[in-house]
Amino acid sequence: MCRHLAYLGEPVTIASVVLDPPHSLFRQAWEPRRQRHGTMNADGFGIGWYADHDPVPARYRRAGPIWSDECVTDLARVTRSRAMLCAVRSASPGTGAEASAAAPYAAGRWLFSLNGVLRGWSAAAGGGTAPGRYRPQAAATGQAGGPAAGDEDAEAAAVLRLAESLTPAELLGLQARCDTALLWALTQRRLRDGQPMPDALAGTIGELRAAGATGRFNLLLTDGTAIAATAAGDTLCYRQRPGGVLVASEPYDDDDDWEEVPPGSVLEATPAAVTIRPLPTTTR
Repeated sequence: MCRHLAYLGEPVTIASVVLDPPHSLFRQAWEPRRQRHGTMNADGFGIGWYADHDPVPARYRRAGPIWSDECVTDLARVTRSRAMLCAVRSASPGTGAEASAAAPYAAGRWLFSLNGVLRGWSAAAGGGTAPGRYRPQAAATGQAGGPAAGDEDAEAAAVLRLAESLTPAELLGLQARCDTALLWALTQRRLRDGQPMPDALAGTIGELRAAGATGRFNLLLTDGTAIAATAAGDTLCYRQRPGGVLVASEPYDDDDDWEEVPPGSVLEATPAAVTIRPLPTTTR
């Protein structure tokens, strides 16, 4: 699992959101308070933010724990933004350890993160915790074959069905060797088709369920003007104040104005309004 957050509102320093609060994302890297799966998030981190008058976000990502980075404190102290999406990573078995596997992922104006896991990825990717047999190229050429042997057969088969639903260009363009990259490719397809962000996330989860995939799918997405997120397997909360709105895996302080997002929900947030609705059970 991971911890992530997104902010929209008046310009603030990255440090005021990511580093300074008493239970900030920085601290959640080693001491999360509500994380249900895993105990630390030391397998990478990423900060994505938007500069004024530029719809394409900037990113700073590293493979190691956020507390070991010598540059993040200065960068976060001097950089101000009206919109950001940030994450600390706990890597799923069988996923890549490089910086490219750390959220946020990006395409055009969008930033994306997963707090969760797509079960069966490890088996489809190469079995166990030693990646090396993931077959996006094979799927693209029709050579993916059957599911991996063992108890993970059904989960691995579901992952391969999802991979085979993508075009060869989409498969070969996966941004990292991990489950998040596959979910991001599925979501991007819906965004490119013009679906609103909450619909794209809900539709992706519906597609996962239709393929027989299982896991925990707390997805987080922003285009710098709105935030969309799902609560589908782990905690999600938000706080709306006159200055802006924050959506996060867990509160970063003990103030009493945090609101819990009900499980099985999709959220859309702007500084002006937050809307929450149930995730459809049959979305495709």
